[in-house]
Amino acid sequence: MPTNDPRPTKAQRRDDARVQALKLREEQKKREKRNRFIAIGGLGAALAVLIFVVVTILSHASPTTSASDAAYTGDEQTLADVKTPSTAQENGGIPVAASGDAGSTAENGTVVDVYLDYMCPVCGQFEDGNGAQLAALRDEGDVTVVYHPISILDRLSNGTEYSTRAANAAAAVADLAPEKFVAFSDALFANQPEENTDGLSDEQIADIAKEVGVPDDVVAVFTETDGDNPWRVYAPYVSALTLQADEDLDKVQTPTILINGTPLDTKTYNWTIDGKLTEAVRAAQG
Repeated sequence: MPTNDPRPTKAQRRDDARVQALKLREEQKKREKRNRFIAIGGLGAALAVLIFVVVTILSHASPTTSASDAAYTGDEQTLADVKTPSTAQENGGIPVAASGDAGSTAENGTVVDVYLDYMCPVCGQFEDGNGAQLAALRDEGDVTVVYHPISILDRLSNGTEYSTRAANAAAAVADLAPEKFVAFSDALFANQPEENTDGLSDEQIADIAKEVGVPDDVVAVFTETDGDNPWRVYAPYVSALTLQADEDLDKVQTPTILINGTPLDTKTYNWTIDGKLTEAVRAAQG
């Protein structure tokens, strides 16, 4: 017997269509919302990758301009042509005698010249083993230690020109705060960076100077440039002093020690052995 299933009315069909359309619209909204979440998530992931790439590039980028432009890049000049520390001698060396101040000398005394580069690890070893001996010799009143802070190892500081920046800072202290020169020089070696690193930053050099009592206005000079030129104020002096070392020595290397103008006989007086440097000075004094 046939089932009595009356055909839906036109109104019912319209209502069913409306319900179906509403259902489709709700599903479409859900799909669009889901797609937005996926798009936003993809954008966020892409942004995270972009940030990672930028950070990676910056972390491996060249040093800041202020550091990489520190060294003198003009024509070669002699010490007579450049600004030198007021305490420096005619040959550019910075003398220190019994008072401990840069610029002081012992009259008619023995002269010990020390050619150094603040990036040089062997110079650090020399300072560590002989700094106290030099101080004791100076204190006796008849020995002058003359420091020659040159820059031959800028190439080993990843483009930051650390040797020049450190020597420039030391020259500023010798000129403007001479009583702090030795303490600052010693502190630079105590905090010496390794070769083939960026070296100490300008901020770290400044902090070291302040720790040993260098006044803030002198520290500010460390990063000042030479007029309209990109290099530091005392960079031409450091460059000229390095050239002068080439004239003073048979071979420019650091450390080089002279006693009364004669290279230290390291076979007889091996400065790596405690007391040998003092023995060499005593021998020169007669």
